[in-house]
Amino acid sequence: MVSRPTISAQLYARPTAFIDAPFGYDGQCERLAGGLQFFAAWEVIAKEAGKRTGQWLIPVAQMADWCTTLPVDQATRLLAMCAAATSPRPALTLGDQKLSLETPQVMGILNLTPDSFSGGNSNLGDAETCATQARQMAAQGAALIDLGGESTRPGADIIWEGDELNRVLPVVESLGDSGLILSLDTRKAAVMQAGLAAGVHIINDVSALLYDDRALDVVSASTCPIVLMHFPGSPQDPHSHDHYLDPLTDVYDWLEARIAAVVAAGVDKSRIIADPGIGFGKRHVAHNLQIMNGLALFHGLGVPLLLGASRKRLIGALSNEAPADQRLGGSLALALKAAEQGAQIIRVHDVFETAQALKVWRGGRDTALTLI
Repeated sequence: MVSRPTISAQLYARPTAFIDAPFGYDGQCERLAGGLQFFAAWEVIAKEAGKRTGQWLIPVAQMADWCTTLPVDQATRLLAMCAAATSPRPALTLGDQKLSLETPQVMGILNLTPDSFSGGNSNLGDAETCATQARQMAAQGAALIDLGGESTRPGADIIWEGDELNRVLPVVESLGDSGLILSLDTRKAAVMQAGLAAGVHIINDVSALLYDDRALDVVSASTCPIVLMHFPGSPQDPHSHDHYLDPLTDVYDWLEARIAAVVAAGVDKSRIIADPGIGFGKRHVAHNLQIMNGLALFHGLGVPLLLGASRKRLIGALSNEAPADQRLGGSLALALKAAEQGAQIIRVHDVFETAQALKVWRGGRDTALTLI
């Protein structure tokens, strides 16, 4: 490791050294993205030619002075990342509703497919029963319901958009008067357009609007929030790329560039949510875990952060190849890891258990943040 960044290094600022509460530490800590977490230091990471070349732990009170020793472009980038990571995330506007992002929100997964990696929906084709499942998730603590009519597991077939619409639209229509916040997990412009017309509030695109040439136009013409997930593979195979020199910063760079491109195309940045794409194009367990360990870095993008690690393969890889339906413990561990690092939305299969875990976590945070 070098003693100082070289002038050609790309620099990153990751919030770290989390503390229970800010009381008595005036000027020595910062609040993370307007949420419940406070931290006392920045980890500055340097990268050159794709490889990490240095890292420094800088107390928050010293960061501005430390940046004065850097070239202007490096200092400007670091301070912009710091400002983005500490600025509050405004509530999402979802039609007539607003969703606060001051505390982690649970997104419940409702797969409307026969071939999801976590198991198909046995009620596929029965819109009313699937709608009842969505209502049950909401009663269990889901603030959002994510409906998906196409599996994106490794090796899954790409289905015709008409079939995808036949799976999801009847359920969306059945939930039209439910008051639930509905997210639509799709890569196809026609499905997005029909879903939004039927009452969907959020588009969750695992391809970050790259799969379908018309998708960006559809989203630009709407007012809905859009989830952009890190999608390193080809349009036909989102799992085809798994080569990284530094997984954490490589994913950050990709999302930073993609957000900039979507904003340039006319989507206001306040509508964008970022997802690092755990398990997508990241076959190596270590790559996924490096991203989880450094998750707070992504707040430097200046947008809300969604984490979808529920029942993912990395859990099985760390627990004697437990099948998808036996990965609850690992899913909860990853959900709490995400909450600890300020993720605003946590996408899960097991809503009741995750919501309960987050309530206990929230109880601890509320106690720490209450002056006695």
